[in-house]
Amino acid sequence: MALNAADLNVGDTHTERVVEDLKRTQIVQYAGASGDYNPVHTDELFTKEVAGYPTVFAHGMLTMGMTGRMLTNYVGDGRLTEYGVRFTNQVWPGDTLDATATVLKVEDGLVDLDVTTVNQKGDVVLKGSAQARVD
Repeated sequence: MALNAADLNVGDTHTERVVEDLKRTQIVQYAGASGDYNPVHTDELFTKEVAGYPTVFAHGMLTMGMTGRMLTNYVGDGRLTEYGVRFTNQVWPGDTLDATATVLKVEDGLVDLDVTTVNQKGDVVLKGSAQARVD
């Protein structure tokens, strides 16, 4: 089902749970898929003793990718024309993330979206924007 511009209104939202109880295995799998083996994502001792964090944490791009899946579920595959984010907090093993797209503008076959992903405590972990073609 294609997203229809006529059905969109400023302020409309779409929310999805993008991960529930993020596993360390998912973080390590992403390291392998992305080639990003920074030890803060995979090495518990390094992360605690050298980097000073309580444990390993997810790659920002993993969070961006999971949020991007929410966007394409909403607008449809191949429709995103822009997508950019800022990472605002770490995502830890065990976190549950919910991502929301909010319609800012619909004009000339394009929808502008505000994008936010929060953890189970309501802390914003990702903030960004996207634009997509709509019918």
